[in-house]
Amino acid sequence: MDAIEQTLLEQIAGLHEIPTGAYNIRANGQTESRNTTANIDIISKPDGTGIDIRIKPGTKHESVHIPVILSQTGLQEVVYNDFYVGEGADVVIVAGCGIHNSGCDTSKHDGIHRFFLEKGARVRYVEKHYGEGDGNGKRIMNPKTVVELGQDAYMEMDSVQIKGVDSTIRTTEAVLADGARFVVTEKLMTHGSQDAKSEFVVDLDGKGSSANVVSRSVAREDSRQLFVSKIHGNNKCSGHSECDSIIMDDAKISAVPEITANHPDAALIHEAAIGKIAGEQITKLMTLGLTEQEAEEQIVNGFLK
Repeated sequence: MDAIEQTLLEQIAGLHEIPTGAYNIRANGQTESRNTTANIDIISKPDGTGIDIRIKPGTKHESVHIPVILSQTGLQEVVYNDFYVGEGADVVIVAGCGIHNSGCDTSKHDGIHRFFLEKGARVRYVEKHYGEGDGNGKRIMNPKTVVELGQDAYMEMDSVQIKGVDSTIRTTEAVLADGARFVVTEKLMTHGSQDAKSEFVVDLDGKGSSANVVSRSVAREDSRQLFVSKIHGNNKCSGHSECDSIIMDDAKISAVPEITANHPDAALIHEAAIGKIAGEQITKLMTLGLTEQEAEEQIVNGFLK
């Protein structure tokens, strides 16, 4: 693996070396390396379009890393990864995609991840998206996450995109059974003429199910963002979605909430706030010796932590 590919791995998965545990590293459309464990198996799909990750019931304190990196200009791919998490398992899954494009052709990765969690299973899912390169070719990523949570299952999803992606459509769909919980934290920053759309659709089908979807974003320069959140309460349940955004320069941001109660005991809340950085915040930091630009950067970094 060359220096560019190693840098991409560090950015999206925090990997400075080959990880312990189960992993599948995909580079430029091919499997770069793979490891399985006694409890976690990774199997290539017969048609070559992706992998199946099977985690045995009761698996604890193990992790799976499945990063994707593209350093070949003009490469475009669609990858399907399915996760089957057994009853009572408790694992961490680290994914994400990094694109380095130094050419004039568009590089694009569409990743479709489906999660099937059995009764009482718990997953912390971390995905990061990152782009770099000094070419004129665009860097496009369209991640789609589909989640089916069984009885009393829990999934925590941390999704981050803060640099270098010219266009993205980020789609998340979830269906929850009795007692299941789904917690999402999204952090997003766009700049230049970038476009980003995030859409969440959550069906709270189970009694006592709950979902909490929070998006924090910063739009700079001429970039555009669209946040769409749809929560359907189909049983006695609780749902909350929140969009909190900072708008700067000539950017544009839209937040489109939709909450639908199809049961009298469905408790649903949506919150949305879009605004610029308050002048007094900048002034206060400037009194500490920072320039106006440095003050803005400090506020933005703190907001996206």
